[in-house]
Amino acid sequence: MTEETSTLTEPPVRDWPALDLDGTGFDPVLGELMREGPLTRIRLPYGEGWAWLATRYEDVRAVTNDPRFGRAEVTRRQVTRMAPHFKPRPGSLAFADQPDHNRLRRPVAGAFTVSAMKRLRPRAQRMLDGLMDGVVRDGPPADLVERVLEPFPLAVVSEVMGVPAADRARVHGWTRQIISTSGGAEAAEQAKNGLYAWITETVRARARSLGDDVYALLGAAVHGGEISEAEAVGLAGPLQIGGEAVTHNCGQMLYLLLTRPELMRRMRERPEARGAVLDELLRYVPHRSSVGLARIALEDVDLHGVRIRAGDPVYVSYLAANRDPEVFADPDRIDPDREPRPHLSFGNGPHYCTGAVLARLQSELLLDTLLDRLPGLRLAVAPEEVPWRRRTMIRGPRSLPCTW
Repeated sequence: MTEETSTLTEPPVRDWPALDLDGTGFDPVLGELMREGPLTRIRLPYGEGWAWLATRYEDVRAVTNDPRFGRAEVTRRQVTRMAPHFKPRPGSLAFADQPDHNRLRRPVAGAFTVSAMKRLRPRAQRMLDGLMDGVVRDGPPADLVERVLEPFPLAVVSEVMGVPAADRARVHGWTRQIISTSGGAEAAEQAKNGLYAWITETVRARARSLGDDVYALLGAAVHGGEISEAEAVGLAGPLQIGGEAVTHNCGQMLYLLLTRPELMRRMRERPEARGAVLDELLRYVPHRSSVGLARIALEDVDLHGVRIRAGDPVYVSYLAANRDPEVFADPDRIDPDREPRPHLSFGNGPHYCTGAVLARLQSELLLDTLLDRLPGLRLAVAPEEVPWRRRTMIRGPRSLPCTW
């Protein structure tokens, strides 16, 4: 293929603005890009240039498993991106390629295993029961985001990480500012500086700890020379922030249950089969705005007759992959009885979400406990009056006023 032919066959570059969308509606720009695919070219609000976008399920899986697409190079480039601020830190798993990725992941892996989550479950349930006791005692109406969906993941993640009780409110304040775009780059940078300074002090203080929480494991790994202090801090930050996603994913799932009587009825009448509904909701909810982090092609790669050249940035859309009609029949319909297919809501390949088992556990506990403790649960306002988050990378209701 000549340079001229390759250029002529490349799709046009499409601007993808940051949209503020109400409810659980699918991003209309992403819908158009999917129809134009399988590979399109996009320009996001920040950064420089354009990037390829893969939207088909099999292509997303292929790109995320292919070592010819790397993340480390992104840290040295001003790639077109969603976030106004971009300052990766050493040690961040999100930007590590092999073999560094496995080296960095190893020290914390034990805190997120299935067996570790089984041990955590009773403690997490007690935390949630304490929050629910307050909600039941105070009576309706209640904002379930403020009373349950925000404080519960914070408490659980802080438990897993080893954040002292006295520091938890401060840590949560920083994480909320970091994932929001409302304060701009300056506010986010201040929050990052505060959080990462606190993490640095905490990792140093836990150097000789024998605990099994994340900060103890990281302190020991630094003390033993497995990773550097900077890498430990870069590892801890995203893990600490990760609990926010559970808040907003569960907010969307609960909103869907409260506005779709047939789904709520199924959850109540067949509690033993709630897992299938949860997985279908995880597939369906648009958990983020636009796309996440790019990869860079490390050599020329041909995909669908298109040559992705070495150095080209590439994004994948897990949201689009979860709506691929070739994999999920009638993908825009919530169908808990669909043939089980693995959704990609927690990612794929080496960068599969470290805290996926933890997120699944928290979501399970939240939905089960809310439905069981509040049998008459319903929205206290009309569905269209529920306020949604604005100028943020993680979508979800800002509040969820409910009665019962």
